[in-house]
Amino acid sequence: MSHSVIVIGSGPAGLTAALYAARANLKPLMIEGLEAGGQLMMTTAVENFPGFPEGIMGPDLMAAMRDQAQRFGAEMRRGNVTAVDLTRRPFTVTTEDKTHEGRTVIIATGASAKLLGLASERALMGHGVSTCATCDGFFFRGKPIAVVGGGDSAMEEAIFLTRFASHVTVIHRRDTLRASKIMQDKAFAHPKISFEWNTEVEEIRDPGEGVLSSLTLRNHVTGATKQLGVEGLFVAIGHVPNTTLFKGQLEMDGNGFLITRDGTRTNVAGVFACGDVQDHVYRQAITAAGSGCMAALDAQRYLEHEAAPEVRLEKSPEVR
Repeated sequence: MSHSVIVIGSGPAGLTAALYAARANLKPLMIEGLEAGGQLMMTTAVENFPGFPEGIMGPDLMAAMRDQAQRFGAEMRRGNVTAVDLTRRPFTVTTEDKTHEGRTVIIATGASAKLLGLASERALMGHGVSTCATCDGFFFRGKPIAVVGGGDSAMEEAIFLTRFASHVTVIHRRDTLRASKIMQDKAFAHPKISFEWNTEVEEIRDPGEGVLSSLTLRNHVTGATKQLGVEGLFVAIGHVPNTTLFKGQLEMDGNGFLITRDGTRTNVAGVFACGDVQDHVYRQAITAAGSGCMAALDAQRYLEHEAAPEVRLEKSPEVR
């Protein structure tokens, strides 16, 4: 059986793509991946997604989006994609136990934030540890926090967080920043930002209490350790797009993000990309969902022009 649409990934982008494709009567197949629901499954309260004035828990938002897509006929499959072949038609998407064929493929595999690799970091993710200042900065109003990183993203996060935090400590493993000069100048000039140089986070406390109370820092030049009392830690050392499967088949930028043009189209006709796998700028749930809608509409229009005559397609209802 060949599917009209196969969606790879089940975060906000993938679920929105599945919803719109299902409402267009395309009967999409979604392969959810090992981390079904994407990065929002590690998020506690989401307060900036439109339509939820009191906020909503990240896993609850993903569950609601999943239920909505299924209501209109999207087929969900647990498991991970192990291989894809985008060089022949129909395209093939292989999981651990089966190979699926699709006339179009929507890639919504997202990007993973680089982490420090500490067990306590995972334990306190969403409970003091975050990878998104825009998402979570509001929760730290009047509190001391720290940002790990030395690039433009880290400086942007630190400067943004000064709107809420009582003080922001930037922790960097080198003695100079990688950020552009204009971003460095802004950070150095800000009265609420200070720096810990040649320093790494050795431990995050206290996962046993379920809250972040302090960091153990180690200066790797002197070997000295000290405690830094903070209530929030933002890890800003970059993101890795989940694009390994597509190397050699789809066009990527120097950091591995998929390149899209004219909406969500990749360099292979019939293959579309949406969400954080192609967006290294905004990385928000709402922008991912918006691009998921675009990908489904792009796939629908492609099928209307390219599908075999016997394939009956219907216009998506209420598309605006």
